Amino acid sequence: MHPAIATALDRIAAREGRDRTALPPLYEAVDPEVLGALLELNPDVTVRFEYEDYRVVIAPNPHDVKVIDADR
Repeated sequence: MHPAIATALDRIAAREGRDRTALPPLYEAVDPEVLGALLELNPDVTVRFEYEDYRVVIAPNPHDVKVIDADR
């Protein structure tokens, strides 16, 4: 799993107060393999998607991951 995706899931799990493995499968929102490949092949891309009740923004810097409440 791409480090930025793992970071996003860790942040969502922390907000939810549960372990990352207790979250619903990511593939219900986005194809994690395609997302990881996109992030690996194009380091200048910014990716946005919704997962659970959050908007996830992964910027070109893999450490720049934002998790925003979807209702904002």
